[in-house]
Amino acid sequence: MRKIQILLTSLATMVLIASTATSCLDKYPEHAIPADKAINTLEELDQAAIGVYAAFKSSALYSGYLTLLPDIQCDLAYAINGYTNIYGNIWRWDILATNSEITAVYASLYDVIARANFLLEYAPRVELTLTTDQEIDSFNQICGEAYFARALAYSELIKLYCKAYESKEQADAELGVVLVTKYNTEEPMMRATLQDSYERVIKDLDKAAELMDIDEKSLNGNIYNATYFNEYTAYALRARVALYMKDYEAAIDYSSKVIDSGYYILSSATTEYTSGMSYFTYMWQYDDATEIIWKVGFTLNSYGGALGSIFFNYDYSSMKPDYVPAEWVLGLYDTNDLRYGNYFYSYTTGHSHGLTWPLLVKYFGNMNFYQSQILHTSMPKPLRLAEQHLIRAEAYAEGRGNYALAGEDIATLREARYASFGGGVSMTEDNAMQIIQEERVKELYMEGFRLMDLKRWHKGFERTPQSESLESGSSLKVEADDPRFVWPIPQHELESPGSMILPNESNR
Repeated sequence: MRKIQILLTSLATMVLIASTATSCLDKYPEHAIPADKAINTLEELDQAAIGVYAAFKSSALYSGYLTLLPDIQCDLAYAINGYTNIYGNIWRWDILATNSEITAVYASLYDVIARANFLLEYAPRVELTLTTDQEIDSFNQICGEAYFARALAYSELIKLYCKAYESKEQADAELGVVLVTKYNTEEPMMRATLQDSYERVIKDLDKAAELMDIDEKSLNGNIYNATYFNEYTAYALRARVALYMKDYEAAIDYSSKVIDSGYYILSSATTEYTSGMSYFTYMWQYDDATEIIWKVGFTLNSYGGALGSIFFNYDYSSMKPDYVPAEWVLGLYDTNDLRYGNYFYSYTTGHSHGLTWPLLVKYFGNMNFYQSQILHTSMPKPLRLAEQHLIRAEAYAEGRGNYALAGEDIATLREARYASFGGGVSMTEDNAMQIIQEERVKELYMEGFRLMDLKRWHKGFERTPQSESLESGSSLKVEADDPRFVWPIPQHELESPGSMILPNESNR
């Protein structure tokens, strides 16, 4: 299994400058990587794959904006008096095409795509040099990783910059994303349909699963807690995409592949991993767990952004958070739910008003990093087994109307998270989606799902002021299907020379 490391080549140091008129979709400059010398050997192909993984460490992606902004934009957290104005425009719903964070997410996702395309374009000439079965297996794995990375990046672009999927007919008429599948291309840059965009993701995921096929007979060790992609990361993302496309049977099929594989186990909040610390606690304090399907691998010498900074701003003497959890979220957890104590802990802040409030200790930071004075830095966990149970529960309820099976998935999750859970979860047509929606908030809090969930459920929200919440933004009502649920295409993409990219409603 490959150990993730920094790729110290021009491939990894290429910089996308969002403030210029140059499109994020432009390929790497020819002078940076001579085309005839870029990738010629399996080792060089492997180094290119390491560069793809390195791109996911960007603080614009899972260790920063991509995870935090969709939840901050919605109803899960409040900016408080004394905050630094970080992400203030997103929280206030001043969603603009010139916003630097929205632009950075877009650019960083296309950076991943460009790296994957670069690898795949030069892979065929490496294939001609292979002589052993082991080399062929390594080659297939590397190419599978590139296909998966591209699918993952496109799925995130669709999630943020496109409308929700309703049906094939609707998706055929809606704007998707710009699909670039080659490194060297002169094709005009224009948006595909939403249907074609999703089909691109599915095609890449199917290819990734095929190439990264796990040979159970020769499998040495476990595949959970992985920092690399494999067959089951492809299935996990496929399940998520199927849910977003309302393809409930596919969502059940692929989530079941992951759940029933036996490779992953929900982290118990009651079973001790080590003295005084449960498996669930250990997952958040040390980023290590049997339910992690894929995490972004950090080391003390190579890491990304600090997810927890805005929730603490700890200076070794006091906490001065920018954002605190919404009171309505805190009220969802019952007294047996051990997620509450693992996600939140009450502190008196160092602000002049001295607010005492439950802060998000979920992202206080990996303790190994903390001991090296690297604060509030956790390895992002974009794919966890818990989400697969939530996907399958929703698909059973919405697709089959099978509320008993949906309840079993929610019960399985609660059994792993509750101090005691002695029964099932009673679901009916009237209450099933409310239970599932609340469970998603309780389990996936601040993991970047809320904006898409509200968008695809066609739900709005209303903020009402809570203790010491910032006046500007605390009283806010957003109707269902507000155009700003879909992020605007960055302005520089629309204005770059020769651009044929159409805007979103939120651009206007």
